[in-house]
Amino acid sequence: MSSTAVRRTALAASAAALALLATACGGSSDDDSAAGDDKAKADQSAPAGDADQSAPAGKALTAAELEKVALAQADVKNGEVTTELPAEDKVAKDQISTDDETCLPLVHVQAAVAQGESAADVQRSWSGQSEAPSESKGPDGQDMTTVDVNQIMLNVASYEDGGAEQALAALNTAAEKCAGGFDATVGSDKMRVTKVSETDAPKGGDEGLAVDLGVATGKDSSGLMKIVVVRKGSTLATFSVVNLSSVMTGADFEVPTEVIDAQVAKLG
Repeated sequence: MSSTAVRRTALAASAAALALLATACGGSSDDDSAAGDDKAKADQSAPAGDADQSAPAGKALTAAELEKVALAQADVKNGEVTTELPAEDKVAKDQISTDDETCLPLVHVQAAVAQGESAADVQRSWSGQSEAPSESKGPDGQDMTTVDVNQIMLNVASYEDGGAEQALAALNTAAEKCAGGFDATVGSDKMRVTKVSETDAPKGGDEGLAVDLGVATGKDSSGLMKIVVVRKGSTLATFSVVNLSSVMTGADFEVPTEVIDAQVAKLG
């Protein structure tokens, strides 16, 4: 692919797919033990149904409070939640730029970076697949374009003095003004967004936004990514959603709404 940013996203989703397939086909006792340790750590955060962990309305949460209301393994029935993003998936805000500054908020969502001037923020990721592996689909010789693997990188940020509303307003403006596409740089990667189109806003929260991003993956080819944003009071949750096959083919795919719903429920 010509866009290294898209390739990095696809490779991350591929790695998630291989891990999920290996687990489904049966892993070693060491793998099971490690998974249990990871789940035990994640379970320290309360599930979505725990009202005590919901975000207080009208208050900018601290980083410690955001950790309690951010997505945890116990909040989802399927897939795997990562509470500490690997170094290669972390990009500083000052390493992100666009040829049109109006479009910058969209790339911040795609990179799981907080919008505007947040009081605090935390990052999470989720990966899962919608179909069970068959005998012809395994880690050895896997055709990754045929596996319905989804990955979400999310950011949960809190704001003072109406900052969450302002951040969402900037995203709405970006979705409108950047419909024709733009160029972006994320770290050392360059990305060409070919098209921006709004879709049905997510339910839940006080207001939200959903956008499809067409991303150039070659001279005559384009992949598809999606972003979803939900504001609840002074807290903003942003979701960068990719499907491994769709990143490569550009075909439409369904957003795993159960993951977004689980995160929004924890915000109160």
